[in-house]
Amino acid sequence: MKLVLAPMEGVVDFKMRQLLTDIGGFDLCVTEFVRVVDACLPDKVFNRYCPELQNNGLTRAGTPVRIQLLGQVAHALAENAVKVIELGSHGVDLNFGCPAKTVNKSKGGAVLLKDPEHMYVIIKAVRDAVPSEHQVSAKIRLGFDDDSNSQEIVDAVVSAGANSIAIHARTKRDGYNPPAYWEKIPPLIKDKDIAVVANGEIWQVEDALLCQQRSGCTDLMLGRGALSHPDLARKIKAHVNGEQDASLQWEHILHHLINSAIHHDPAKDEKYFASRTKQWLGYLKRQYSQADTLFDEIRRLKIKEDVAEVLKKYAIAP
Repeated sequence: MKLVLAPMEGVVDFKMRQLLTDIGGFDLCVTEFVRVVDACLPDKVFNRYCPELQNNGLTRAGTPVRIQLLGQVAHALAENAVKVIELGSHGVDLNFGCPAKTVNKSKGGAVLLKDPEHMYVIIKAVRDAVPSEHQVSAKIRLGFDDDSNSQEIVDAVVSAGANSIAIHARTKRDGYNPPAYWEKIPPLIKDKDIAVVANGEIWQVEDALLCQQRSGCTDLMLGRGALSHPDLARKIKAHVNGEQDASLQWEHILHHLINSAIHHDPAKDEKYFASRTKQWLGYLKRQYSQADTLFDEIRRLKIKEDVAEVLKKYAIAP
């Protein structure tokens, strides 16, 4: 069983990848998408999105990181894919799932689900360009406005030679509204020679097990569930392996936050840590009732040291 940390623009960056993989359970991380227009991007762009490239493409805990590219020009995506592999990315991922209007207007992300033939051209160009020993993966949704061409989408990914496909079991129109339609995955992948990762609405260990059952997929991708439940990946792994795993208590989560790169970043201004902490509390409140109380306590604080002092009152090392 493999657990993948999902790419989430503006949320799961280098710092969050470090924090969550330090807690454990993940086998792979995928970066926020790097937008490709029609040219090869300079090294500094990829290093900014994926500082792990300076550590052989691994997080501090040793979890491999894969750079995700988004765009519509096949030759440009292929050229950049070769570069990220050379820089140390553990494979390359192609984004066909982003629902953002600004992305879709520029013919990137989920809008390409309307044109499986174009998807095929992109994936094949990247697969042909990247050395065969390196993985090429694609992240998709079930469709754009509906799922009427789901099979065409999956067939395009498979026939283009991708090694794996992550299926977010909703359409672009569905957005992030529950439920995720895991049961629609098995007919799409029947008799397909490709690794499949199921994604969507996995908030608890029970959700992971149900997703595996309904999707027929062993491997899962966690996004918002991992942000609200930081030790979810570790707990899923422990359950599957028949092991005991002590849950991280609220005080432990705060300890990880204080000792993460989110806190120690001299390149950011004084307000950065406060805003990131408040952002994460918005996710944590689903799992921890204390998050609402802490948010109220730091609501008006903007300086890093002030916020950190409040967190230190409650933090305990696990």
